[in-house]
Amino acid sequence: MAELFRLDGRTVLVTGAGQGVGRQVALTCAAQGAAVAVNDYYRDRAESVAEEIRAAGGRALGLGGDVTDFDGVTRLVDTVAQDLGPIDILVNNAGNAGPAQDPMRPAPPFWETGPKEWEPWLGTNLYGVLNTTRATVPGMVERGYGRVVTVISDAGRVGEPHLVVYSGAKAGAAGFTRGLAKAVGRHGITANCVSLGPVRTPGVATATEDADQVKAMLRNYVVRRLGEPADPANLILFLASGEASWITGQTYPVNGGYSFAV
Repeated sequence: MAELFRLDGRTVLVTGAGQGVGRQVALTCAAQGAAVAVNDYYRDRAESVAEEIRAAGGRALGLGGDVTDFDGVTRLVDTVAQDLGPIDILVNNAGNAGPAQDPMRPAPPFWETGPKEWEPWLGTNLYGVLNTTRATVPGMVERGYGRVVTVISDAGRVGEPHLVVYSGAKAGAAGFTRGLAKAVGRHGITANCVSLGPVRTPGVATATEDADQVKAMLRNYVVRRLGEPADPANLILFLASGEASWITGQTYPVNGGYSFAV
């Protein structure tokens, strides 16, 4: 990988990058020469990851911010441009239902919920993607180059009965990405999705500490292990690189064989 997938001279914005998959994406991109803007709802987490990158000799900026706040996202993108340079690569990684949601807490049936309960899922997973993409794509169009990689979930591909609105939001983000790919391709911009199965992250730490629960979880997986943050991070690096210039509008599952794509 030493000579492939280099990102020298590129600026990357990774949302939700204070831990888990986003953190690994930020570290991986930095290791390949990118300047990395690390965003998280909690600024201290973002700054901690940025400091890891700087300690390793890279360029990074830690930024707190809520992707559901369009004006805030716009200001964040301006700050990145001033400090690190215009954003060439956007990784939409922020997910779940914002900072207050425990992703492992059982959700009530959809028919017992209403718009108030739906809003956090739609806000983070769909509108957050729209906000960050809207804020970054104009500059990519102007410069004639860009990469947009959006992290979705297999819930959006095959459905999840306990996360119905989340499934819809992730499917919406994937559909948006396909439309975006057709709209911006002539400007040298690609747009793709990476769809995740269960990955060992702090967000699912409780579930992954229980061996019996993990065994039950993996019963339907071809590769009988949980994903690690590096599994999707390596694919995201490829899609963000120049080597992936003829790939757009696609959704790639990284899920241990839970579901297949044709």
